[in-house]
Amino acid sequence: MSEVAVPHRARPRTRWITAAGAAFVAVAALAGAAHAGPARAAAPTPRAQHVEYFPGPDAEPRQVTVPAGAPARSARPGSPGTGKPPYTEPAVRALQRTGPVSGRLDLVVMGDGYTADEQDEFAADAEEKLDAIFEVEPYRSYRGLFNVWLVDTVSPDSGVSGDPTADVVKDTALHSAFFCDDIERLLCVDTDAVARYARLAPDADIVFVVANSAKYGGAGYSTADLPPASPFHGVATMSSDNDRSYLIGAHELGHSIGGLADEYQYAGQGAYPGTEEPAAANLTLHRDPDAAKWSRWAGAQDPTGSVVGTYEGGGYYETGVYRPTDTSLMRTLASTEFNVVGREAMIAGFYADADALTSRVPTTEPVRGNRLITVRLAPVTGLADLRLTWSVDGREVPWAAGLRTVTPHVLGVRGHGREHRITATVTDRTAAVREPAVRARTVNSLTWTVR
Repeated sequence: MSEVAVPHRARPRTRWITAAGAAFVAVAALAGAAHAGPARAAAPTPRAQHVEYFPGPDAEPRQVTVPAGAPARSARPGSPGTGKPPYTEPAVRALQRTGPVSGRLDLVVMGDGYTADEQDEFAADAEEKLDAIFEVEPYRSYRGLFNVWLVDTVSPDSGVSGDPTADVVKDTALHSAFFCDDIERLLCVDTDAVARYARLAPDADIVFVVANSAKYGGAGYSTADLPPASPFHGVATMSSDNDRSYLIGAHELGHSIGGLADEYQYAGQGAYPGTEEPAAANLTLHRDPDAAKWSRWAGAQDPTGSVVGTYEGGGYYETGVYRPTDTSLMRTLASTEFNVVGREAMIAGFYADADALTSRVPTTEPVRGNRLITVRLAPVTGLADLRLTWSVDGREVPWAAGLRTVTPHVLGVRGHGREHRITATVTDRTAAVREPAVRARTVNSLTWTVR
C-alpha cells in the first residue's frame, strides 16, 4: 500500500517477529495438529476467561466468565468431523502495510467458518469490517499507524456453531460458537487456536476473528485471560454479515489500545469499593470536573453530544465513580463515538506501540557528511498534525523543518575531527490531545552520528 521502512530501534516490549523458517515450523505444527485425529485432544485446562459480550446492536455490554479452550457447543478437537476435506495450511497476506512492524500497531484478522473456496469472501468481509471500524475517530485519522495482516484459517464447514440455533454444530478452524455459556449472542472462540494462527503473522498486537455469519454477536477477551505468553493485547470476535457488529471491534480496541474502562454500570452493583483513583483515563472518583483527571476538557462540547463533566456511574458501579460524558462507545454500542477523553487515551495508546517517524538509514552505524538521510512520516490524516524538525548537536536548524531528505553537510555539519549528532524529531500537534503527558508520547526522534 505504502512504502515499508526497516525497523529503526529496539522496542521496549515483547513482539512476534516471525522469520520465514519459524513460520514454516508453525504452519507445519498447525497442519500436523489438524491431521492428528484423536491425538489432538488434550486434557481440559482449568483456566477460565473473562469475556465481554454484547446482547444486542444497541445494548450495553455485559461481562461473563467462561472456560478456556474450544466452546462446548462447537465441534470438539478430535471429533469425527463431517467427511469434508481436512484443514489446509493457512496463508498470510498483508491487507495494509504502512511501515515496519517495529514502528506500527499490527492488527491480525482471521476468519472462521470459511472453507477453502470462501477465502476471497473472507478477505472481502474482513476489509468491509475494518473499513467500518476505521471510520470511527480516532481510528480514521490514525489508520496510517496500523499494519493489517489477514490469516486464511480454512475450515471444513461453512458457517459457525450456534447459527441460527443452539443445536447447529460446525467443524471450524477456531471453533467459534454462539450460545457460549448458554448466552445466544456470546460468540466464543478457542483462544489457544487463535494464538497459534496469530504466530504466523509477522507481528500481532491485536487480533480480530471474523465469523462467517449474519447473526449478531461477538466477544472481547482481555489480555490477562489469554493463553500464556500471548504478546497481543486482546482478541475480539464479531460476525461478518451483520452491519452493526463492527462496533464490537471498535469498542474492544478501546480496551486493548487505549486502556479505557467500561463506562456502563450494573443495576444493584452499588458504590465503587475503592479509595484510589482508577488507572483508566475515563474514570475518576472526583465529582468536581475541575478536579477530574480530564479537567482540561471540562465544559467542552463532545462528539457524543454531551458536555464534558462528571457523570455518576461507570466501571460497572452505580455510585461513587464518574465518567466524562453521559454516553460514549465505551458505555453502549448505541453510541458510535468515543468521547474526547477516550480519543486522547486512544492516541496515547497508538503512540505507545507505533511511531510516526521511520527511516531506512540505520541509526546504529555512523554516517558520512555527504550521506543522504531520508525519513518517512506515517500517512496519518484528519486529527493528526505532524511537525518534522532537524537539529545538529541539540540545536534546531529552523529552515530545515519539514524536509524529508537531508545530508549532514547541507545541515551545516563539517568534519574538523569532531563527532556530530543529527536528530530528526516529529511531534503530533493534534488538537485532540490536551494532557501534557500524552503530548510527550506523540514525540519520537531518530539520531545519527556523523564522523
